[in-house]
Amino acid sequence: MKLISWNVNGLRACLKKDFLCSFTALDGDVFCLQETKMLPEQAEFELPGYQMFWNSAEKKGYSGTAIFTRIPPLSVSYDIGDDAHVGEGRSITLEFEDFYLVTVYTPNAQDGLKRLDYRMAWEDAFRTYLMELDRKKPVIVCGDMNVAHKEIDLKNPRSNHENPGFSDAEREKFSQLLASGFTDTFRFLHPDLTGAYSWWSYRFHARENNAGWRIDYFLTSDRLRERIADAAIHADVYGSDHCPVSLTLASVNKI
Repeated sequence: MKLISWNVNGLRACLKKDFLCSFTALDGDVFCLQETKMLPEQAEFELPGYQMFWNSAEKKGYSGTAIFTRIPPLSVSYDIGDDAHVGEGRSITLEFEDFYLVTVYTPNAQDGLKRLDYRMAWEDAFRTYLMELDRKKPVIVCGDMNVAHKEIDLKNPRSNHENPGFSDAEREKFSQLLASGFTDTFRFLHPDLTGAYSWWSYRFHARENNAGWRIDYFLTSDRLRERIADAAIHADVYGSDHCPVSLTLASVNKI
């Protein structure tokens, strides 16, 4: 099974930048999007063979997630079971036979870390939600998690220390999540690989110079580690300031 995650930074804009060609070429069984910035009724395209699930923000042109899947889920739920974190369309959960799949667009701490308190509350609520799911069956989490975990995960760690996405508080919350029983699939397979990024600023020719950050992830419950066949970053795919990331799972009989 091949899973794709991509922060498209506005799906309608990305559609004008060959999104459908990229979608076809990536050939995912399940395709998770973040920052869709649209309502489902604005989708003027079809994806034959895929079911579509949307969680749009109440604020127009903001946030939002979607999952397109050609494997029918057993159940679908939206948000993370906490009334304090409803309205921004930040998460969708699909239940499959042997795991839950959660896509997430984690809140940005914003300039000056002015939304850090909300971000910290979100992190605790999201971790609790994932751990509750994990008690039922394994979990796969994907999306723009808005944090570069280690210095290896961004080009310029020193100059970005305590900037949003690389504050000590955000990095520690990510460490707590992993310690709760989750594996960063890319680092599991590529522990020392440098220059592997999934987001680049539109400023200063950042993508051209590969001055990026790895903030898009696939995490799995630790007990799914043996099924991690591949975890990749598709930096050659354009259309957004993020690129897609993917996870390929081996068949269940290899657990």
